[in-house]
Amino acid sequence: MGTTQLESVPEPKYWHLKTVIGEALDTDFSVGEILPNERELAARFGVARATLRQALEQLELEGRLQRRRGVGTTVAPPRMGVDVSTTQAQWPGAGEDTWESVDCTAAAPPAAVARLLDVDTEAAEPVHTLRRLRVTNGQAVAAEQLYVPAGSVPDLTAIDAPSGAARARAVLRELRRLTLEGQDRAVELGSARADDAKELDRLPGAPVLVVTTRYFSGGRTAAVCVATYRADTCRLTFGGAGDLQIAS
Repeated sequence: MGTTQLESVPEPKYWHLKTVIGEALDTDFSVGEILPNERELAARFGVARATLRQALEQLELEGRLQRRRGVGTTVAPPRMGVDVSTTQAQWPGAGEDTWESVDCTAAAPPAAVARLLDVDTEAAEPVHTLRRLRVTNGQAVAAEQLYVPAGSVPDLTAIDAPSGAARARAVLRELRRLTLEGQDRAVELGSARADDAKELDRLPGAPVLVVTTRYFSGGRTAAVCVATYRADTCRLTFGGAGDLQIAS
């Protein structure tokens, strides 16, 4: 990294410094490399440590840096692509699925999910709730809740897998026996809930991308997936079919 004259720059000092450091990350550092400490960086750029912290915080928000407890500030890996197109429809757990099954319980879904599934939350039919994580470079970057009504997987038995990750894999296996007729997706900017924040190593309320997917089979919604992605580690991709629609 070199030094730069900041006094004559009309934009905020920390913003210009952020740009300079960002350019240096592309040329002088490799992924995972630890940056010099704040005192050294502040002296190198001739700025107050408060200004440096603002620049580093902005780069962290943009996913360029990661602050790791006991390690320091490191250069983040490239953002993971999240395909939100609907042209390549497939069941969760199929193909090159990189999610790790964590748990599976049976309970009434949230009201918003119940509406998407068209199920009565007061009815006796349970809804299997699968918890899965997506990990890249040793870091959890997304948490998923997959809701599957018992009627979608009628051949599932407690003997197959009584609980936990094994039960989740059994539900996915039975779900893939159905004929997938299509899917739709919605993407929203949201705030991390407490359980998601803990698994994704974020503070509650941190910005996240929420991708909700409905899977159709037999003329009905067979499953609903709500995936929460760390906004600082992911980027959206839309495929090549131009099937993006923006609704207000």
